[in-house]
Amino acid sequence: MGRMDNKVAFVTGVARGQGRSHCLTLAREGAKIIGIDLCHSLDKVAYPLGTEEDLAETDRLIKEIGGEAVLLQADTRNRSQLQAAVQAGLERFGQIDAVVASAGVWTWGEARDLPEDEWQFALDMNLTGAFNTAQAALPSMIDRGQGGSIMFTSSQLALRGCPQAVAYSAAKGGLVGMMRALASELAPHQIRVNTIHPSTVATDMVLNQPTYDLFAPHKNGEATVDDLHESMRAFHMLPIPLIESQDISNAVLYLASDESRALTSVVLPVDAGSTQKLG
Repeated sequence: MGRMDNKVAFVTGVARGQGRSHCLTLAREGAKIIGIDLCHSLDKVAYPLGTEEDLAETDRLIKEIGGEAVLLQADTRNRSQLQAAVQAGLERFGQIDAVVASAGVWTWGEARDLPEDEWQFALDMNLTGAFNTAQAALPSMIDRGQGGSIMFTSSQLALRGCPQAVAYSAAKGGLVGMMRALASELAPHQIRVNTIHPSTVATDMVLNQPTYDLFAPHKNGEATVDDLHESMRAFHMLPIPLIESQDISNAVLYLASDESRALTSVVLPVDAGSTQKLG
């Protein structure tokens, strides 16, 4: 018996990284997967995003472990695309029990010079996209009357300060307020709503040259992953330089499963103690 037998999970950002890890973790425990990803890069993001080939690989890996999935290209900023993906998933599997709003992008810039369009872009990608994801799934979840779980991937930066991250932090902090409101609104329907707050996770979002340079500007464009590790050790309470995707997926599995039936409106850091570290 799997912990997600007879359940269906709707996951965003599934082409690679955390989203792919969530799909595989949930599928191993018996869940059927409805997944979406943008599948192309964006000018305002300094690192490459997932591709159609990455999405196909996620599909292959799910099938390789005996899972079932409906994986489609969609932009979380586009409500009609999300609704179409949800409808395709419902036609295949008939229900949605868990929503994992994992899609997001890492952007940065000093507040004094941050262009208006970059501020709006960060909010659209990391906050509005998460709301659109939840809203697309809600009608079927509420009408079915069997409860469920919704979780938003926020960030440690929603809970602690960091320079050059004002737009990203604002968007991720907004997820907490949205989560609290939805948890209250959806509790009568037995739908739980929570946020997960990772520290820096070893995915393509941070394992790239622009991010290395951001955390080690004194290297004048020649920073390496070792510099990133050094910076993250200073953030963390535990001696862990980077969090692994599986660490976040373990939290996703718990929140998606019936084991968390009494847990809602909770901020859950998975951050090696970074948000509790002083000094």
